[in-house]
Amino acid sequence: MHRSRSVWIPVACFAALLSSSAAYAQFVKTSPSGDNQKSSVRQAIGPVEIGVDYSSPNVHAPDGTDRRGKIWGELVPWGLVNLNFGTCGEHCPWRGGANENTTIRFSHAVDVEGQRLAAGTYGLHFIPGKDEWVVIFSTDSTSWGSYAYDAKEDALRVTVKPAKSAFKEWLTYEFTDRGADRATLALQWEELEVPIRIAVPDITELYVEGLRQQLRNEPGFVWEGWNQAADYLLTNKVHADEALLWAQNAVALPGIGVENFQTLSTLARAQENLGTPAGAAEGAATRAKALRHPTATVIDLHQYGRQLLRGGDTAGAIQVFELNAKRFPNQWPVNVGLMRAYAAAGKNKEALKAARAALTQAPDDLNRDNLESLIAKLEKGDNAIN
Repeated sequence: MHRSRSVWIPVACFAALLSSSAAYAQFVKTSPSGDNQKSSVRQAIGPVEIGVDYSSPNVHAPDGTDRRGKIWGELVPWGLVNLNFGTCGEHCPWRGGANENTTIRFSHAVDVEGQRLAAGTYGLHFIPGKDEWVVIFSTDSTSWGSYAYDAKEDALRVTVKPAKSAFKEWLTYEFTDRGADRATLALQWEELEVPIRIAVPDITELYVEGLRQQLRNEPGFVWEGWNQAADYLLTNKVHADEALLWAQNAVALPGIGVENFQTLSTLARAQENLGTPAGAAEGAATRAKALRHPTATVIDLHQYGRQLLRGGDTAGAIQVFELNAKRFPNQWPVNVGLMRAYAAAGKNKEALKAARAALTQAPDDLNRDNLESLIAKLEKGDNAIN
């Protein structure tokens, strides 16, 4: 930091190092200047990896002086300053830490405060202000501090609002407010934080590209890899033609594909997902094949029936649960499915019969207690049990 032994290497010392004779040209590593220890933080936003490397000064100076209340605007001056050293002249920003350049690395392109920034490693600098800060991402990430800062090397500048925060003795970078496609990087020191919003707006496409690469390696040598990849596309409603191809590979790719309940079910979804009459017909045929396949278990059929029921297809759910009862008579949870489907269809008598049968098959107290509660509702004519 500016004009502080704990943050900037002393100018005289730095100049002396530059003028050292050839006999002393190779430097050795000792304790960091000002005892500002190196720190780092890493965070993933989906497939995007972000890392910040910095040296971390503390509020108390190396001699023990408490600088609380004197950090911002004093130790770290407002605006651009003259460091009286190096080439940045009157326009030197703050390095966002101590000693060497604070750097930030992005494995993929991201949006910073709504502005695009390419993948790469950047020098991270700031222009502090009482009401707003300018955050600078410089293409120069290897210089010492801000002494050689050149605005011509800026890749991006964004403006953010500082905020009051809980006291931090050591300057820290932390990722806060994390989501599936975003995170906030906050510089925190003393009683102030500077939040920087980072987003990955095309995160689904990054995952898809990752799947394409994975399927060219070990995951592509087993049906599970193709099936899971197709399921991702279908779940996220992207690349319908590619989802169909991957689902077909999971079923029938020579030497790899396997026909079973899982692969056939995924293929049925992919065919139906095309949104064409032919796709709907093919999907229905494939799904019927999946439901009757020898690999389909009582749980597979039950879960599919529940899926139909949640989607409002009560008639379809009844067909699946009745098929389950035919294929796996008197097995748990066949009668539970029948109870729910019949209740949804308003068939109270049939629902009660199935519920009482299920009660005799319940595997534990929790399921027994739940069924007894549902039976009590059905006996009162209340079919709202789903």
